[in-house]
Amino acid sequence: MEQLIVRPEIALDQFLPIFIESTLVLLFGIGYAAIITLAKMGYFSKKWMPVGYLFWALQTYFLYDFAMLIQSNHFTVKVLMVTMVAYFFIPHLYFYLISAADERYEEADDTVQDTK
Repeated sequence: MEQLIVRPEIALDQFLPIFIESTLVLLFGIGYAAIITLAKMGYFSKKWMPVGYLFWALQTYFLYDFAMLIQSNHFTVKVLMVTMVAYFFIPHLYFYLISAADERYEEADDTVQDTK
């Protein structure tokens, strides 16, 4: 027996808002990652970090609104929001792991050089 999946159709008059909001989700996501990465690497001042967080908040808002426009079910919306919370912490975790690895291996390099 075949399982029938019924999906709500997207109204044609909603195409432009859906297109614009999905584009804004991508742009704000790129902006968030770029600003946080460049600030952590020292290319930007740390004063730019709140702008990156603002981009993350705007991305989250437009993703939620986009999910409502395409009539996603509640479970999908919850998964998207949990993913956005994880996306908020991923750049910080990445740079923490890199700096911790640098500190660990710099100490190991110093002890190797001292024994020579």
